[in-house]
Formats: sequence, C-alpha cells, structure tokens
Amino acid sequence: MADTELATQIKAALAGVEIPGGGDLATYAGLSEIIVTPGAVAFAIAVATGMEAAFGPARDEAHKLAQDLAGSRKVMVSITAEKSPAPKFGHGSAAPQGKTRVAGVKRIIAVGSGKGGVGKSTTSVNLALALAAEGLRVGVLDADLYGPSVPKLLGIEGKPAIRDDGIFTPHEAYGLKVMSIGSMLVPGQAVVWRGPMATSGLRQLLRETDWGGLDVLVIDLPPGTGDIHIALFQQTIIDGVVIVSTPQDLALIDAQKAIDMLRRMSVPVLGLIENMSYFIAPDTGHRYDIFGSGGAEKAAGTLGIDFLGPIPLVMSIRENSDAGAPPMATMPEGREATAYRAIARNVLRRIP
Repeated sequence: MADTELATQIKAALAGVEIPGGGDLATYAGLSEIIVTPGAVAFAIAVATGMEAAFGPARDEAHKLAQDLAGSRKVMVSITAEKSPAPKFGHGSAAPQGKTRVAGVKRIIAVGSGKGGVGKSTTSVNLALALAAEGLRVGVLDADLYGPSVPKLLGIEGKPAIRDDGIFTPHEAYGLKVMSIGSMLVPGQAVVWRGPMATSGLRQLLRETDWGGLDVLVIDLPPGTGDIHIALFQQTIIDGVVIVSTPQDLALIDAQKAIDMLRRMSVPVLGLIENMSYFIAPDTGHRYDIFGSGGAEKAAGTLGIDFLGPIPLVMSIRENSDAGAPPMATMPEGREATAYRAIARNVLRRIP
C-alpha cells in the first residue's frame, strides 16, 4: 500500500474516535500530519496543558485503529502539550525533575557536537566498538532523526523486527545492538517532523526497544542544541556527554555552545575529542596539520573540561565507513583503532 493511501485510510478511521468536548479526532485541529514510512506510522495530538489524561483514551483508540491498518509498521502516537513556564537555563536554575533510566541499560553516554560535519556519527560508532572491545555489552541509538547515518556506517539493512507487544528488537552489527529511524526509511526519504513529533519519536526509539541488558548505550546526538537534545536531557539520566570537534576555531566555537547547554541543563561533560586532528601522508609518512594543531586540547583547558584525545584524519576511516565496515572492527590493530581505544578508556575512567 502506498504511503499516501495508508495515511488517508488512517485519517478516515480517526473520524470514529471521539474526543473530549465532542467531535472526532479526524477533524480535530490539534491532529498533526500523519507521517508514513516503510517501517513506521507517526502522528501527534496537541492538547491544552492539563488535558493530557483526558485525551488518553482517544490516543489509545487512535493507536489501535492505526496499528490495525499499518500491519507490520511500528505505530507511534503521542500527546503533546505546551508546558508552562518554559525551562530557564540561566545561572542558578535547578536541574529538571523526573529523569529516569532506560530499561535494560546501565549507563548512557551521548556523543554530540555544536555543528555538523565534524565526524560525530563516525566517532560514535567507533567509540561504541572500542567500548565493546573493553569487554562491555554496548548498543548505539541514532538520535539524529533528520540525518540518520548509523545504518550506513554499520552496514545495516532492512527494518527492525517488532514484537507482538509493539517493542522493537534492535539490529545487531559487529556485536552492537543498534536502533535508528534510518532503518525505517527508503533511501533519500526525509523525516519531516516538527519538534514534538521528533521528540516523541526519539522517546519511543529509546524506551520501546528491547536493549537486553547493556552495560553502555551510546547515543549519537543530532548537531546543535535543539528540541531533541532538550527533551532527552530533561527526561533521561545521562551519565556523560562526549563532545566532538575538529581543531579549527569555527568548529570549536560551536562546540563551546554545546558545552554551555550541557552545563545549564546539569548534564555531565566527559570531555572533548579532536577529530581529524592531523593527516599522515601515506606515501611519505609526513604529518600535516590541515585544520590546525592542538586547538581542541587548548579549548578543553580553557573550558575546564578534559581532553579525551585526538583522532587522525586517515583515508581508511572514510573508506571503511562508507562501506559499512568501521575501522575499529575491521582493523583493530591499526592507528585509527588505537586512537579510539585510548579515548574509550579515558571515557570509562570518567563515568560513575
């Protein structure tokens, strides 16, 4: 069934769902666009603050109707409400209350950056593999919903399995348990979700996945400091965040903004990684500091955080990543893997 046809059928079915105050869900102004992908169906119901419980039965009925039509697709229906007042992250603000741990996960390490293009996802995947090389049970959650790249980096194909109770069974690759919305999309398909839909989708990927008893879950964050970051840090206990930057000043400026957000939200910063730190010419063995030298280490000292180590700019990292064969797994004795393992050990020394 075509995606647009399924969305139309679901919208028609929602005409039979009564909402508080009269009327039906299909014509309710707070119903979002119904998004359909090959692996999922998602929509949100926006309500006034305080009406979340009243709309609960309508949400449950809508979920059942949509699931009956969606077949094997995962259905995600969320209720969203504006919370007032908005959180203030100025000096002296308290940490948000109500944070919880994720079932089946002992510790969570997030990997972030203030901007895109610094190799954050590649670092996340290889850091996860380096942690696994230390004897830990490790998973990866791709939280970059708008630009998911973890399936490509790990050579994952196909949709994740969904149990009868609606819980995802994550993919497995190189010993890692992996969850990404990218596995539910066709190549080139965009995720066109507003903030509430995206944060609800992330919550379900995180909390409706059978992680099966991990020592560490590595979360690959989106670039920037947006809704997904705020929702995750407000609702979930994060044991620490690793920031990835390249040596040049422009990238470090954005990394500093990410660190500032983490501090305002009382999230532990484990340290800073300098990616693409230097280049060794394969023909001569000469070292070239293409993006400068030592910028991240100097910035870490200025910001009062730990420098976790450099990762060289090596052609094999790009080549193997494009092929879905991360160097940490395919060349465990290489220069690249040595760098990732050193960083993984530094990270482990800094988490509780």
